[in-house]
Amino acid sequence: MVDLIKLDTESVVPKYLQIINSIITNISEGNIKVGDKIPSINKLSQKTYLSRDTVERAYSILKKRKVLVSVHGKGTYIAQNQLISKINILFLVNKLSPFKMKIYNSFSNEMGADCHVDLHSYHCDETLFVELMEKYESSYDYYVIMPHFRTKNLAHISTTEKVTKIINKIPKDDLIILDNKDHAIEGNFIEVYQDYENDIVTALEKGIESISKYNKLTIVYPKNSFYPYHKDILKGFQKYCNQNNFKFEILEEVTNETKLEDKTVFITIEESDLVNIVNKVKSSNYSLGTDIGVISYNDTPLKQLLGITVLSTDFDNMGQQAANMIINNKKEKVKVPFNLIERESI
Repeated sequence: MVDLIKLDTESVVPKYLQIINSIITNISEGNIKVGDKIPSINKLSQKTYLSRDTVERAYSILKKRKVLVSVHGKGTYIAQNQLISKINILFLVNKLSPFKMKIYNSFSNEMGADCHVDLHSYHCDETLFVELMEKYESSYDYYVIMPHFRTKNLAHISTTEKVTKIINKIPKDDLIILDNKDHAIEGNFIEVYQDYENDIVTALEKGIESISKYNKLTIVYPKNSFYPYHKDILKGFQKYCNQNNFKFEILEEVTNETKLEDKTVFITIEESDLVNIVNKVKSSNYSLGTDIGVISYNDTPLKQLLGITVLSTDFDNMGQQAANMIINNKKEKVKVPFNLIERESI
């Protein structure tokens, strides 16, 4: 049995993961069967010249996956051979929006058939996040996390003290942070992120010729929400307006009382505010794209059909880049593309 567990001393793959992969491969190939006894932690440690902690970590993960089972006083045995994958990944999103699902789907597709990705949402809730992490501690090969939380007054916060502490316990070889670089996570790990403040500035600068037809910019930013938006969006919006000498206004939502002013561009984040502002323009004497401009966050087929200008992150790229770094054993910090796509609404 010891001879079946192959390790490559030249490989960059962590040794505990090599043990896991070797055992699973042997089960898949029929070399190890259900009921077979595996070497004790001490014996495998001695034979492979690995630390006891390394072997114990591998066995612990296999037990949590129910691949191994320990019988008191007798040893550890193979419990099953119907394995779903060689690599198991926990994918934690703050909400199950269409855009977060784009990231998840592109990531899963890029990882391929030899990988199983479990998707969970913690709904921007610190308590639920901590419960999930404690439940699945050491159960996965990789942990993909999008850190976005809400405060008690429903404002956005990237991390909390509890969240930072629990994420810092994850081995950095196993950690992937997506979507948000505003955190205090220590060490060298994979990170693919949006730069909320500078992205909006850079994207709007590309549309300065069209936007300059207008006198004022109004952003509709819900400051308090069950799923709050990153506060740096507002910082970037204000920076852009100040740099280009635009008058600006910040609204929390578009209501019946919201007034339209000629030569104003509205930037909306939530779909409901986009619908409300377009309906207001249609029922007024103003013309969309001439008198009133509209820019929406994140592209959709419907916005393409309606000719709505968008500020949009490349969500597919985010998932693909993260997966490729895992596959190629790279640890980099990469910003995803963020673009202004101009259409008839400005």
